[in-house]
Order: sequence, then C-alpha cells, then structure tokens
Amino acid sequence: MTRLLGRVFAALVGLFLVAPVLVTVASSLTTTRYVTFPPQGITLRWYAEVFRKQEFLSSFALSASVALAAAAVSAVVGLACGLAIHRHRFPGRGALEAVLSSAFAVPTIVLGIGLLQWFAQMGLASSAFTLLLAHLVLTVPYTVRLVLAGLAGLDRSAEKAAAGLGAAPFLVFWHVTLPAIRGALIGGAFFAFITSFDDLTVALFVVTTDLQTLPVRIFNYMQYDYDPTVTAIGTLMVLFAGVAVVVIERFVGVARLFGADAEQTR
Repeated sequence: MTRLLGRVFAALVGLFLVAPVLVTVASSLTTTRYVTFPPQGITLRWYAEVFRKQEFLSSFALSASVALAAAAVSAVVGLACGLAIHRHRFPGRGALEAVLSSAFAVPTIVLGIGLLQWFAQMGLASSAFTLLLAHLVLTVPYTVRLVLAGLAGLDRSAEKAAAGLGAAPFLVFWHVTLPAIRGALIGGAFFAFITSFDDLTVALFVVTTDLQTLPVRIFNYMQYDYDPTVTAIGTLMVLFAGVAVVVIERFVGVARLFGADAEQTR
C-alpha cells in the first residue's frame, strides 16, 4: 500500500509539472483567433504563422547563436576558474569564489539594470556581443559550480601516477583530469545554453528594437496581440529543448557521465 501511494503521489507531481506544457500544446492547436483551453477544433495554422513571421525566425537565430557561444565560453572560463579555485591558493581566491556564488543570489532585474549602466559608461552599444557578455554573467557560475563539484570527487592518484611516469602537465590534464570531469563540464555547458536561451529579464535591458532575442520578441508580441501564435512558439521551444536533450544524451551520454561522477563522489 505504501509503495502504491508513493507511485500515485509521484504520478500526481509529474502531472502537475507537465500540465502547463500540455495546456500550451493543446492551446496552440485551436481554430479560434484567441488562446483557449480546451481547443476549439484542431489546426496547425498557427505553426505556419510562426514560420511566416520573419521577426520570430531572426530572433530564434539570435537566441540560439548567443546561447551556443555562451555555453562554449562558459565551459572554458568555468573550467579555468574551477581548477584555479580548487587547486591553487592565490590573493583574491575567496573573493572570486564569493562573487561567483553571489551571482545566484542577485535578482536578474538588478543584474540587468547594472549591466545597462555599465555598458553605457563603457560606451558599448547594444549588440550580440554585449548580449553575450550579459549572459556570461548568468551562465559562468553554473559551470564553475559543476566543475568544482566534479573536482571534489576526483581521485588525484591517477594524475600523480601519470606525472610520475613522465607525462607533461598538459598531457596529464588532457588525458586524465579532463575525461574525469567531462560530465560536470558538459552539464555546466548545457545549463549555460538553456539559461542563455530562455533569459528574458537581463535581455530586456541590453537589446534594441532591431536586436531582440526570442523570449523578448514573445514578450513584446504578447503586449499587443495574444493569439495562438504565442502558444505555438512556446510549443516549438519546448520541442527544441527536448530534441537538444535527446541529441546530447544520444551522442554524449550525459546521464551515464553524471552517474560516473556520482560514483566517484561516493
């Protein structure tokens, strides 16, 4: 009976979490010109509308390209910072770790206002580059935290053995250290991609009318028109995220890598 109740409770929690997505998907299929649930009829018309609106396609391309760049840069910077914090003692180490940790606690609207003022003082005009810089403030802490977690569970005896056998420091890092923490590094890059792609609050302060990410474009669109095109875009974003997870799991094996990291930690 206890096991049955546990399964029922887990199913209800899962349904509660998935319900908003299901409502969004169903609402995108309605034949009415307004969002309604349950849908009044079934049509794919609103998905065709999405692909007919060039502004949504350009915003998606901008969001995807900036998110990919943020994931790549965050992985490199997070790896360097994680190794420095975990293995070296240097002036400002504690301050660096505190700054990286405090980024999670600062409201994103505060970060957006601060970045807007800083870019203005530096004379940096709004561009894809400034958007990338703004998103790195959000994404780098994720990779640093996960790299530090991976390094905490790393047995350094293999590194010492490789060094004792005459391997150069770079070869030790490339063949021993990096494969051991690649799960944490890939996970950090994935979190960075999702955080950058879905960001709205910070992007609102650093974009322009001609340069808008997809979340900002949707936000502005909903202020003047709330038709099922919005739910169709939301459905496509969910599908995009799901495909990204499947592809990464298929070709990289994130679940297996994190399982290996957990075993090392235990």
